[in-house]
Amino acid sequence: MPIIAPKLKAGDEIRVIAPAQSINLPFITEQIRQSAVQRLESLGLKVSFGKHVSEVDEFDSTSVEHRVEDLNDAFFDTNVRAVLTVIGGFNSNELLKYINYEIIKENPKVLCGYSDITALQNAIYAKTGLVTYSGPAYFTFGAGKGLEYSGSYFRKCLFEGKAFEVKPSTDVTEWSSKNATYLNYKNDGPWILRKGKARGKIIGANLCTFNLLQGTEFMPKIRNSILFIEDDEESDMVHFARDLQSLFHLSGSETIRGVVIGRFQKGSGIDRERLTKILNTIVKGDIPILANMDFGHTHPMITFPIGGTASVVVDERALLRILNH
Repeated sequence: MPIIAPKLKAGDEIRVIAPAQSINLPFITEQIRQSAVQRLESLGLKVSFGKHVSEVDEFDSTSVEHRVEDLNDAFFDTNVRAVLTVIGGFNSNELLKYINYEIIKENPKVLCGYSDITALQNAIYAKTGLVTYSGPAYFTFGAGKGLEYSGSYFRKCLFEGKAFEVKPSTDVTEWSSKNATYLNYKNDGPWILRKGKARGKIIGANLCTFNLLQGTEFMPKIRNSILFIEDDEESDMVHFARDLQSLFHLSGSETIRGVVIGRFQKGSGIDRERLTKILNTIVKGDIPILANMDFGHTHPMITFPIGGTASVVVDERALLRILNH
């Protein structure tokens, strides 16, 4: 059985750590930091920071030892009820051999973030059974758009114990590094790519990061799962296709019960037609497939539990419910 951390409530302390990129980067301005703290405090949370979040090296990060120390300390500290990552990056998987998983298992807490944090989230779930959460990062609360939507699902998943249905957002914003600008557009809602019904545990999140766990002790079992995946604009249709194919070569992939795909950034060049062709080539069987969902590298975003349970019903509707979280 999965381990589910106690839900958050007003007055709880949330610890901000930097397991990948540092908080001390030029684009994480003082105004963004203040906004993030204010928005988290508006949820009733007390915000604290790991000792090493401001350290920065040539990789926009800091040493493995200091990043692991902040992670272990956050779980060991009995005052801390949740752990929030600064942002993503590229090197969270460097930490996996050095984490004290017994501390985490004995002190279950909410861990939330997205992108490169996928490595930590799935590894912790695989090693301890603790459900972790893909959702907004500290930076998101300071600079993200659509925070009313994102904040509502953050609350549904992390503060409330009830099952909830995921409804589509109305407007989308994304930062395009290729164009060095924000893009704003209307959300055309879920893409129904294959009909069916499924219920199963959620694993995955950022695809290229999730794939780094293959063949290691940190990869969660894929059997009987509902796969949630997304990627950023650096992953075009060719890279996304081969990364997805590698998952469907794994033992147990034939039992995957459903696939839910987050929204692609415009710069990826992946549209509905191209995605449909990729999925029809790779994903066999009569399993439901939904795409263009509100998670990934666009805003707003839902929060969903890695190791939790989802129900997917795809007929003339696109119904996604998060059940056990």
